[in-house]
Amino acid sequence: MTGLIADARAQVSRAHREAADFRYKFGYEITPDALSRRLANINQVYTQRAAMRPLGISMIIIGLDPEAGPQCFKLDPAGYFVGFHATAAGQKQQEAMNHLEKKWKKLDSGRGAEDAVKAGQTLSRAEMAIEALSTVHATDFKAGEVEIGIVSSAEEESPKTRGQWRAMDEAEIEQHLLAYAEKD
Repeated sequence: MTGLIADARAQVSRAHREAADFRYKFGYEITPDALSRRLANINQVYTQRAAMRPLGISMIIIGLDPEAGPQCFKLDPAGYFVGFHATAAGQKQQEAMNHLEKKWKKLDSGRGAEDAVKAGQTLSRAEMAIEALSTVHATDFKAGEVEIGIVSSAEEESPKTRGQWRAMDEAEIEQHLLAYAEKD
């Protein structure tokens, strides 16, 4: 999330409330696309009324839909939301988006991904994010300077944490930084 801190807190609070209301009404967790759509609709109303100031934030919602798999949505203050495989927000957003788009196309193209795996040239999603951040800011990062969050449906995750958001600790981040540095 980028933008005004007070607006960010209000939006997170609203997202928690919307998710809790949905769980109470329907008996299961809200999907990332439904939450994104709901928050985008609320944000859009703020643009229509003169007495309401639009929120000054851009928000990325990441989650795991049991049917559709991992999902990533980006919301803007105007009420527009769109899904991405990989996205960025902030000052150097366009540069990061261009970098991620190039990397994702290589990773996501059917034969290209298989060939890359055979050649041992694939980057994990975390390493791809680190590479984009390093490239855009033209600097190398230390584990204490980067925060990485994960929502994983991978089998190597324990069943208890599969599908849950978690923050990587510094040791995990250091492993990814080293793996990225070795491939660079």
